[in-house]
Amino acid sequence: MSYQDRISIDPAIRSGKPCIKGTRITVYDILEYLAGGMTETQLLRDFPSLSRDDVKAALEFAAARERKLAGSAAG
Repeated sequence: MSYQDRISIDPAIRSGKPCIKGTRITVYDILEYLAGGMTETQLLRDFPSLSRDDVKAALEFAAARERKLAGSAAG
């Protein structure tokens, strides 16, 4: 599975922020909850439309974006 299979960017949904497909839950939302101390289990309980693969995809998306930023800063 690739994060591209689970994350979409649509200008008509949440102003084009990367979201879990079929939801209005953004990658940022997921990262913010996890960074705030919410466990994956709590997150999945509070957002039943999410799956563990969705959370993993959000983390992979963030890591890929960070790699791109680090690569562009090095150049």
